[in-house]
Amino acid sequence: MRANNVLGLIYSNAYDSALPEFTSLRTMGSVPFGGRYRLIDFVLSNMVNCGMSKVGIVTKNNYQSLLDHIGSGKPWDLSRKNEGLFILPPFASRTSGVYENRIEALKGNMRFMARSNEEYVILSDCNVICNMDFTKLFDAHTRSGADITIVYKNGPVPKLDDLMTFGFGADGRVNEIMVNRAINGDANYSLNMFIMRKSLLQRLINEAMSLHFDSFERDIFQRNVLNLNIRGYEEKGFVRVINGLKSYFDANLDLLVPENRRELFKVDKPVYTKVHDEVPAKYGLGSEVRNSLVADGCIIDGTVENCILFRGVRIGKGAVVKNSIIMQGTMISENVSLDCTVIDKSAVIKPGKTLIGDKSYPIYIGKEIII
Repeated sequence: MRANNVLGLIYSNAYDSALPEFTSLRTMGSVPFGGRYRLIDFVLSNMVNCGMSKVGIVTKNNYQSLLDHIGSGKPWDLSRKNEGLFILPPFASRTSGVYENRIEALKGNMRFMARSNEEYVILSDCNVICNMDFTKLFDAHTRSGADITIVYKNGPVPKLDDLMTFGFGADGRVNEIMVNRAINGDANYSLNMFIMRKSLLQRLINEAMSLHFDSFERDIFQRNVLNLNIRGYEEKGFVRVINGLKSYFDANLDLLVPENRRELFKVDKPVYTKVHDEVPAKYGLGSEVRNSLVADGCIIDGTVENCILFRGVRIGKGAVVKNSIIMQGTMISENVSLDCTVIDKSAVIKPGKTLIGDKSYPIYIGKEIII
């Protein structure tokens, strides 16, 4: 299977409800991560690194920041006369308005798929952080003769709506699919990345719409588990699934472990993003920084420990910031004490304030909030 024979479709708003603190103003895909990235950067980079040349991003609401970040797709080499990057509108049809579920979203973009020359399609959400070699996925799908291949992870199951877990038969086929099943311990759970022939997806969507089905997981996968050859592809590398503020907080701070950074940011498979030209970070006399990721444009005059600082963050004299994620343009004033906090863009913490959360329950401060 050639990568340029695969069409990519990315849901930018899937699981927005899992992270309402951030997605009230933006899509899941445009949530900042790791000091300089957005969540959509990872799946987009995975696609282009394997040679895919046509990607459609399915939007729904609050996607202005996503459009600003994605632009023409140039950072991912998707700004092209032919193929390239496409922003797909959020309308199910001309009469029914904005789509309500994944099936309606795909039905509303059926014309885009029909006009695409690619034989295969890969569907993905934005809330999974990994650096995955899609070429190996394509090879596994071809070798197995599967109708559908689902990328999965074995481990503790994240709490997400309509998340699929499944079991395998002796022949390696998926023979059981559970949706929203409460499971104690480890299980095989879907990362919501699927590859199949485009013609099969079109048929399944048309059938679902004609029968007024509305659940992609139950009515496409669970209903057809015995009718189709569904296989699994296990991703064993660094994978983090964002299903709430704590998982987002943990995934960011996991980057402070060198082994995790090396596994996620590979030299031969870079993670691309929109580039901003900034001056280097400045460290004042008496400042102290330990085990932290500091982006360009930061000015640090206080103490920073175990933190992720995005571009243009300012840490005042006497301030002590620990175990925190501070986003772009935020001002931390003099003698402030922060621990286990997540502070959105352009916020201001005035002098002398103390905000202390816990690693199991970090404090969130919204965008442009002044405290």
